[in-house]
Amino acid sequence: MSKVKSIAVVAARVVLGLIYFVFGLNFFLNFLSMPQPTLSASAQAYVTGLFQSGFFFPMLKGIEVVLGALLLVGALVPLSLVILMPISLNILLYHTILAPEGAPMGIVIFAVHLFLAWAYRDAYKPLFKVKTAASL
Repeated sequence: MSKVKSIAVVAARVVLGLIYFVFGLNFFLNFLSMPQPTLSASAQAYVTGLFQSGFFFPMLKGIEVVLGALLLVGALVPLSLVILMPISLNILLYHTILAPEGAPMGIVIFAVHLFLAWAYRDAYKPLFKVKTAASL
């Protein structure tokens, strides 16, 4: 891998790690004062339902903090990316369909995630084998 490509991968990993770590931690510590946008009825119903479950957001944000930290230190990166992909996809879909004012951030998160998945693609090759030794 070229030096420029290596720097781009590390930069993307740190950016994605920071996004997940900081915003996940903010859920618990509330250190970033962010204005609450006016949500459409469907976006409000979606968020309210998830909050009313009582467990979803603490679980989600806990996962984001732990995996964001792993991305920041460069440990278990392929695994972290696999686990975070549904979260990144949900952020993209939520912000492009239900709350379009946040679409740029959703697009950036998903694009960075796709870039990293491509950069670590060799780690995922065994996942796509039709037959493995255990299935014989």
